[in-house]
Amino acid sequence: MRAAVYTKYGPPDVVSIQQVPRPVPGARDVLVRQAASSVTSADARLRAFNLPKPFGIPGRLALGIFGPRKKVLGVEFAGTVEAVGSAVTKFRPGDRVFGIDVFDCHAEYKLVRENECIALMPEKLSFEDAAGVPFGGVTALDFLNRAKIKPGQKVLINGASGCVGAYAVQLARHFGAEVTGVCSASNAGLVRSLGASRVVDYATTDFAREPVAYDLVMDTVGNAPFARCAPVLAPTGALLAVLGAPEDLFRRPKDGRRLIGGTSAERPEDLHLLADLLAAGTIRAVIDRVYPLDQIRDAYAYVDSGRKRGAVVLTIHNLIAAQPKTG
Repeated sequence: MRAAVYTKYGPPDVVSIQQVPRPVPGARDVLVRQAASSVTSADARLRAFNLPKPFGIPGRLALGIFGPRKKVLGVEFAGTVEAVGSAVTKFRPGDRVFGIDVFDCHAEYKLVRENECIALMPEKLSFEDAAGVPFGGVTALDFLNRAKIKPGQKVLINGASGCVGAYAVQLARHFGAEVTGVCSASNAGLVRSLGASRVVDYATTDFAREPVAYDLVMDTVGNAPFARCAPVLAPTGALLAVLGAPEDLFRRPKDGRRLIGGTSAERPEDLHLLADLLAAGTIRAVIDRVYPLDQIRDAYAYVDSGRKRGAVVLTIHNLIAAQPKTG
């Protein structure tokens, strides 16, 4: 099968399309014939080994000292079930599925355990849209759940037009919060359409200097450490550090405010909730650009530019016959 492979860290041109062995499902595995995947900012950071300094040595040990141990990146998948293991009970061949599973998604086939973060796709959702939801949606939902978001709270999303931010705005609004989004002026219309009642243009206004108190501030950009956000956090407010600043790595606030960071959990029940919300039209996929797998270097270059809105999707197999019918 074809896959996007990289054998050393570096710019987009370290990635090339190669033939690799097709995975064989074990007893509890589901083999997905992929219609689409995505290139996330996390993929781009791993490809370039662009990690914060405190994670440099641990990152090399985990990912590969002289080169990447896992040669195929990608965390999101959408497609049809090609085959299942003998003990699989939740899925069957032909099912339209989507999900999140770190590594090996930039390939024609993806192997995932049936109890991992995989779910049936909503009937009317396209593969391209489905491939752009799990990473941002599950991450945003996990952080909001850990913060115990409540109706009526004031929530600020820094990076509201990005992959995680776009779903954080929609989910916070769904949970009854009053949402402020921070983004560029060119993305203000998108962020308002997702449910933000107020939008702050970061080029002209520093949200951390405004006379407003937020119950939750979510930072998806990495430029809003606790010290910067503290003046606008309510007395029991929390900073949700999706992309945490290095200086906050060992910080433990003592004044009643909270700092919630670390990696997000990938729970199937969260993906199932997202599927229900997508089916009901409560949230929607936010897709910026779509590239064929053969143009993955161009997709990476665009992600590296820092200008993407929502997700950058890769199309892989043409499964148009299995797409939902509209009209």
